[in-house]
Amino acid sequence: MSVLQPVRRFRPRLPRVPLSIMLVSAIILVIVAVALLAPWIAPADPLRQDLLGRLKPPGTVGRTGVTYLLGTDDLGRDLLSRILYGARVSLSVAVLSVLVSTLVGVTLGMMAGWFRGWTDTVIMRLVDIMLSIPAILLAVLTVAVLGPGFLKLVLVLGLTRWPRYTRVAYAQTLQVANLPYIKASELAGAGAARILFRHVLPNIAGPILIVATAEFGLMILFEAGLSFLGLGIQPPSASWGSIMSVGRQYVERAWWIVAFPGACLFLLVLSVNVLGDWLRDRLDPRSRIR
Repeated sequence: MSVLQPVRRFRPRLPRVPLSIMLVSAIILVIVAVALLAPWIAPADPLRQDLLGRLKPPGTVGRTGVTYLLGTDDLGRDLLSRILYGARVSLSVAVLSVLVSTLVGVTLGMMAGWFRGWTDTVIMRLVDIMLSIPAILLAVLTVAVLGPGFLKLVLVLGLTRWPRYTRVAYAQTLQVANLPYIKASELAGAGAARILFRHVLPNIAGPILIVATAEFGLMILFEAGLSFLGLGIQPPSASWGSIMSVGRQYVERAWWIVAFPGACLFLLVLSVNVLGDWLRDRLDPRSRIR
């Protein structure tokens, strides 16, 4: 018997990560990195206008010697710089919206699953009402009433997507509430808030994470859609949706205004969805069984 055989027998087995997951993770990290570093890596001021250099194709050298790698928009602003700054806005809206909807939805779902009775009835009927209205229509109507703006957009998106978290948290809480150590904590005199956030929440974090990952990509699309319609981020601030909204008027003359932010939006949402599917397969035992 070889001396090294016992060493190989007890070698820890690391989880295998598919190449596709590594690729989409790298795409997400690159987009997040360039968004955070936009003030330092953007080649020009995203708000600086040059009407004599408007609608220039990619690779054009401007009058000041700056090379517009992705061209310019209808006001002569550097498209690459606006895409980098737009990534900051789109990611910020998506992250904050997911945090708001997660906080509201998970809290209500755990309350409904723990207290039951009239609390369960009121919360879950409210969930049914919210889910009966198309989310994008509800968001459009709410933003149209409240008015556009960064904070309003975050609140609208966050407060229209919480029912999905509530349903998942409610179902998971009903299962976890019957575990022996939860009952022991209750008999020991622990309060409802301590039990829910100290013992129940860690046990339902996996399914909540799966929902949050899927919702993150959806929030990016919602923000882009509302900004495209003029109900999201307002000029002169840049977001991918508002950039494409301007570019739709010049598709035949300046295709790059729509193509490049659209490609970034496609890559980010696709990467997030693929990563979310992989996390679901890893964290959900029923998915592995199927």
